[in-house]
Amino acid sequence: MIDKVRLELKAGDGGQGAVSFRREKYVPFGGPDGGDGGRGGHIYIEAKANTSTLIEYRYHRRFTAPNGGDGGGALCHGRDGEDLILYVPPGTVVKDEATGEVLADLVEAGQRVLVATGGQGGRGNAHFATPSRQAPRIAERGRPGEQRVVICELKLIADVGLVGLPNAGKSSLLARVSAARPKIADYPFTTLQPQLGVVARPGRPSFVLADIPGLIEGAHTGAGLGHEFLRHVERTRLLVHVVDLSGLYGVQPEQAYQVIRRELALYSPPLANRPELVAANKIDLAEGRANLEGFRRYLTERGVPPENVFPISAATGEGVESLLDRVAQWLDQHPVTSQKAGWLPPRISPPAGTRDHTTETADQTRGATATAPRQLPPRHGRAAGKAIFDVRKGEQGWIVESDAIDRYLERFRVDTDEALLEFLRWLRRQGMDEALQQAGVKDGDTVCAGPYEFEYWE
Repeated sequence: MIDKVRLELKAGDGGQGAVSFRREKYVPFGGPDGGDGGRGGHIYIEAKANTSTLIEYRYHRRFTAPNGGDGGGALCHGRDGEDLILYVPPGTVVKDEATGEVLADLVEAGQRVLVATGGQGGRGNAHFATPSRQAPRIAERGRPGEQRVVICELKLIADVGLVGLPNAGKSSLLARVSAARPKIADYPFTTLQPQLGVVARPGRPSFVLADIPGLIEGAHTGAGLGHEFLRHVERTRLLVHVVDLSGLYGVQPEQAYQVIRRELALYSPPLANRPELVAANKIDLAEGRANLEGFRRYLTERGVPPENVFPISAATGEGVESLLDRVAQWLDQHPVTSQKAGWLPPRISPPAGTRDHTTETADQTRGATATAPRQLPPRHGRAAGKAIFDVRKGEQGWIVESDAIDRYLERFRVDTDEALLEFLRWLRRQGMDEALQQAGVKDGDTVCAGPYEFEYWE
């Protein structure tokens, strides 16, 4: 069973804005009509009914959404990239690997979360026309799509969880009370993956019972595949702790009970407070009946009410009906609330058929690819509201660096003389001249900004 996968996701890049001019007969000066690029495809993760494992992603773990189409002439908008939907079983928790943030807990079929946002399309030159510049030859690049690595963990959704040491009789009990047919054998670790069964009671609603295997001493540290299975216990509303009364495997019932309680508390303290019934199993054996009274006294000393202790035999069925009656009674008295409460995904997808028109800064659209600010020599800059430039002396001249320059070049296509002149005007409006003068620049010096070189004249 594959119940934890690591997925590398890349949303689609936005399409390029177009540089185009209206050309029609008898319209010699039609003006700019470059269209916008399309949005890159988003990536969603959605819970889908009738799926139970993440095995689909065992070998295919990298996904890229389609890019948006480029804009065209006559104000033609580029097509939006098709969204990519990855389907997972209900009960899947989606986490961001870098931050550990829980993005969503998809407990119901149809729930969906947006995990990687497609880049916005660039604007065409029609957006940059002004009364003083009626034929602009500049357009925006498409924004890059968000990159993210997510961890998907499947936690089974069950009303009641069976916990206990190996060979306590959990699988035998599940097989007796439901139609589930787990493998049953007389050796430890027969059950290697969680098993689910539906228990139907006359006159009462049915409930789901889960056999959680693999719990041994040290399970909270990962021993015995503890981490692989302990996560499933968190979903259950009620625990049935199955204890082997016979002690035939070298572990006395008191020790077996104490080991599991300690491991649950160390893995997740709230689990120690989860409601619990104790199924004292194997009373059909002489050793089991002999140990029953001593085990009852042990539990009473630790605050377990006598009415929550049920001597049973999973092999013969003795006492099982009383246990199931108590489980059903408890579930009736504690009806389930919405499992979505407290787990609203922070990034809910927009309604189907709508387009995302949110405006984001370049740093936001970079997503997981954004890096920390560079540590460079002392800054020579302007007041707040304008770009801050790092100016340093290089072998070939002055080098001007700034995050604002990087963002500008990501946003705009500087591939024509007019676009290059506009880039230079923007640098000066942002205060590059003042920063260079503070650093000691002289007329005729070479200045490098991004991939471009200029000759400085005041």
